[in-house]
Formats: sequence, structure tokens, C-alpha cells
Amino acid sequence: MATEVILPKVDMDMATGRISRWLVAEGAAVSQGDPLFEIETDKAAMEIEAPASGILRNVLAKEGADVPVGEAVAWIFAEGEQPAVSVAKSSTQLKPVAAAAAAPAPVVPALAPAGGIRATPLARRTARLAGIDLSQLSGSGPHGRIVKADVEDAVAARTGTAPAPVAPATPSATPSAGDAAVRKLFAEGSYSELPHDNMRKTIARRLVEAKSTVPHFYLSADCRLDALLKLRAEINAVAPAGESGHAYKVSINDMVIKAWALALRDVPMANVSWTEGAMLCHAHADIGVAVSVPGGLITPIIRHAEAKTLSAISNEMKDLAARAKTRKLKAEEYQGGSSAISNLGMYGVRDFAAIVNPPHATILAVGSGEERPVMENGAVTGATLMTVTLSTDHRAVDGALGAEAMAAFRHYIHNPLRMVV
Repeated sequence: MATEVILPKVDMDMATGRISRWLVAEGAAVSQGDPLFEIETDKAAMEIEAPASGILRNVLAKEGADVPVGEAVAWIFAEGEQPAVSVAKSSTQLKPVAAAAAAPAPVVPALAPAGGIRATPLARRTARLAGIDLSQLSGSGPHGRIVKADVEDAVAARTGTAPAPVAPATPSATPSAGDAAVRKLFAEGSYSELPHDNMRKTIARRLVEAKSTVPHFYLSADCRLDALLKLRAEINAVAPAGESGHAYKVSINDMVIKAWALALRDVPMANVSWTEGAMLCHAHADIGVAVSVPGGLITPIIRHAEAKTLSAISNEMKDLAARAKTRKLKAEEYQGGSSAISNLGMYGVRDFAAIVNPPHATILAVGSGEERPVMENGAVTGATLMTVTLSTDHRAVDGALGAEAMAAFRHYIHNPLRMVV
């Protein structure tokens, strides 16, 4: 029996995916587990494996097409099995081709894995945990596929509880009357239009949600960098030689990551995530670091940063940043984390406030290091100062707690040897 190939959900925020390229030509043989096509989400590009062995036929989605999660994109037929469907290939629409008047209407085969039940992997897992028999359910997904919501409805019916309320739908991407009103403000031909890609749409949605629902609180402080800059120069001067230059080159940003991770270790109640039912208190400081990529940004995570050496953080950050720019990060490398850092100092930005991005309860915005006059022992002298601003989710981190975390951070910046001993 033919096996349906669907577009899988590889990111928790993913609603659609774009097929950037097919790795197997239609009509070619493929083995189960072979890379079949590559999808581009808002954050990464990844290869999707063939779910079965056979001949790839009836490819529905062209390269560059945005496809809803769970939609069929092709079928894999067993050797000698004849396709029973005819399909149209369109980058914007996936639908059966109308049959000729003289020919019988083509029938889409009842494609299913072993057992004959069509269900998404998440629906199967949810049903297994809840003890629900999938064979007793009707699917509301594409082509009658059972989806997670169908299982949740069955659980609610069994327990007599109402299903969770549906979250408000996100605004449609279809051009609205508001778009037309904006266009009318500008002379026709005086601008060009750059359509939003998935990354920009996701960034817009998440930031609107975060700024609208998270009560932000801000704390700013100046950090003196002279001792840190001296130690950094000494560390890099003794770096052993590697195959392509020195084994590592520690940056100011690497030292900021380490200092913030240690501060969260020292003030554990600031290293938390808010949920409606409980505070999640994290055992480690997993620090996300905002990286600018074409069309937006992504936040790869340095896991257990409080326990890593500066050289390890430096090398790991370089690797993550390089793969982020080519969208080669794995989902687990940018999802989650307990806090984040956004550094715009390299652009000459003196200070700014970043937006908290749940599940984080904090984000540290880092400005440029610059020489400024300071008072020292009653006299004016010069020093290298860096302004940092901590944005917090006030539900999770109160003002005094945030100030305690900031004081711990400044302590490590002012006494950088404590980061290496």
C-alpha cells in the first residue's frame, strides 16, 4: 500500500514549512530513512527522511512552496504498485486534478501506516499516554488524518471535562484594508514590496505576543571593563596554537555570557520561567545569544554556561553563530534556554532595552564599551564603561531580585578572575 509523505512539524512554532529542494526526483526509487527533501522553517533548514521504501510519485509541492504542517506533499508506492491519484503541482495550492469527463474519478488511496490508522506522530503519542484507542476516533486533519486535537477531544469526553479554550487566531497574512490604507500614503512607484518570509512573520507574531502579554520591567547599570579587557588580552596571548591559528580567541561577548551565567547561578530565583501553574526553577544557566541572520535573528543556546570555560564558550559560540547564519541549527540548539543576551555594542549602540522572549523571564541587553569620564577618589579620570539593561518578566522576577542578579553580574565583570578560578 502506498505511503503518504507529509510535511512534519519540526519546530513548536511551526505552522507551515517551505520545501527548499527535493533530494529525490519524482519516479526515482528511495529507501526508508534516505533524505527525501529539505524544508526551510522560520529558523532552520533540515532534511526530512523518507518514511518508507519504494518509488516517489505524485509530488504535490514544488520547491519554494509554503505547505501547511500535516499536508501530504507526495506518496511513496511499492515496486510495481500503480498510482491511483493524479495531482496538480502548484506552489500555492495543493489539490487533485479534475478527471476527464470520460474517465472515472480518481480515488485517493486510504494511505496509512501499519494498522490502517491515519494519525500524526503527536496524536499517536498523546493517545498512547492517555490510553485512547485511535481506531475509535474520526480524524479532522487533512484527508481524515487524526490529529492531536481529536485525541484531546476524546480525552475530554471520557473525563467529562471541557477541552481547553482555543487561543485567538493570529492575524491573517492576507493583505488587509489596513495594508491598503498604508499604501495610499505613498505615491505609486515610490516604493517596492518585499513579501514577509516565515522567519519575519514568526518574529512579528512572537514579539507582539511577548510585548502584549509579558509585564516588562527594566534595570540599567554601568559596568567598568578595564580589568576584563586586561584579562581578555592575557588569555588570548597564551592561547595555544591550533590547526588554523589559535585554539580559541575569547571575545568580550564570551565573557559577558559567562558572567551572566554565573550571576544566574548565584541568584537562582532569577533563573526561572513563568507558567500559570508554577515557577520553573532551572538547575543550569542555559544562555541564548541573539544572532543576526538574513531576514531576522535567531537565538542559539549555550547550555550549562555557568560550568563551561571561557575558551569552550568562545568556540561553541563561533560554531553556533556560523551555523545559525546558514540555517543549519538543530531545533534543540535554539529552543528553550533559561535567559538570553542581546549585544549591539559592536554597532556602537550605547544602551537599549530588549524584549523578553518566553520561556525566558529575563534578557540582558549589552551596549558598547567606551571611554567615559568617571569620579575616582575625588578626581575625574577616564575608564572604559559598558551600559547593560536587564529586561524582566515582572511576574517572575521582581525589581529587587533583578537588581540582585545585576549586582552579581557587575561583580564578575569588575572582578573577571572570578570567572576563571
